[in-house]
Amino acid sequence: MTRLRNGVSLLALTLALVACTGSSNQGEPPSTAGDVDLQRYQGTWYELARLPMFFQRKCKQSEAHYQLQADGTMAVTNRCRTADGETIEARGQASAQVEGRTDKLWVRFDNWFSKLLPDVARGEYWVLYLDSDYRTALVGHPNREYLWLLSRQAQVPEVTQALMLEQARLRGYDTAELIWRAADDEMPAKP
Repeated sequence: MTRLRNGVSLLALTLALVACTGSSNQGEPPSTAGDVDLQRYQGTWYELARLPMFFQRKCKQSEAHYQLQADGTMAVTNRCRTADGETIEARGQASAQVEGRTDKLWVRFDNWFSKLLPDVARGEYWVLYLDSDYRTALVGHPNREYLWLLSRQAQVPEVTQALMLEQARLRGYDTAELIWRAADDEMPAKP
């Protein structure tokens, strides 16, 4: 019996050590893009890839539309097309988490939950990487559970894709589980 307890204790210790070494970069939040010019950031962004997310489980092609408002917030409209061609849309608003800091935003969508619990029903939207021309961006959550690879075009060259993947990995995101945008020829014709 003592041998069994020692074996279980050793197994538990080994698993704990492996868990600690496997998540060494998870303790610190990822680096961000720094100051983001929201005037330049507004417009349409196509989702090239994302980590699995419940709210997008049916999405095969997604895009986000941002419009800067007079008060400095961003109006957000997310659209996705499903495998059967249905369009799903969500509208919301993004605002700075800290006044004057534009790389870390709160996003709240217009739904019953956000009306009931507005401070709970908001998500962290961190701009992690942004190229100098505002053509590609990485957006994620600081706990590394969510990640989106975004572009102004629905497709990018392989070299751009590789750069974006490298930037995500440098920030501690696991890119092995990414769900990639479906090609147009894989989708039903638009009505």
